[in-house]
Amino acid sequence: MGSTIADAQKKVATIELPDGYSVGWTGQFENQQRASHRLAQVVPVSILMIFFLLFILFGNMKDSLLVLANVPFALIGGIIALHVTGINFGISAGVGMIALLGICIQNGVILITEFHQNVKNGLDLDNAILNGVKSRTRPVIMTALMASIGLMPAALSTGIGSESQKPLAIVIIGGLITATVLTLLIFPIIFWIFNRTKRLSQA
Repeated sequence: MGSTIADAQKKVATIELPDGYSVGWTGQFENQQRASHRLAQVVPVSILMIFFLLFILFGNMKDSLLVLANVPFALIGGIIALHVTGINFGISAGVGMIALLGICIQNGVILITEFHQNVKNGLDLDNAILNGVKSRTRPVIMTALMASIGLMPAALSTGIGSESQKPLAIVIIGGLITATVLTLLIFPIIFWIFNRTKRLSQA
């Protein structure tokens, strides 16, 4: 809708209107613009609130920022899923991106908490990360699998109203796939990089 209206606005802008006449763009386009403006305000505030809660949980900025590093893992999958299915990014897809934030952050909290717990139990950093990933692989996969299965009917729907629920479902399913894989494979490496100084000091 956005690109179509933009093209129409360019063409209408070349028309000289008589005095007393004006052009307005309303309807679904107006609602979309209003919703986009609201999302642009809500998303940064939500991220700041999430960071504040993470800081309270971990008590330091490093772990809080590491958890937020999971967010791009999900956004990558959501964007790829939209591209593959040929669906344009809209408000519904944007809401799906926001929903992915919670799942990614939950996975990050689960892993970091397990890593620190293993270190407290006397394991060195390498084994703490390895054992943490092994013990938390099942919960992370189950979370993504249950959400994906639940949203599969919406992602495959073609009936009336599917244009609003389908982008959301596709974004979440695609984001969960990449988030799950990258969280279990890449996130432990990132955690090791930012905590290897402790290992060196202990050695």
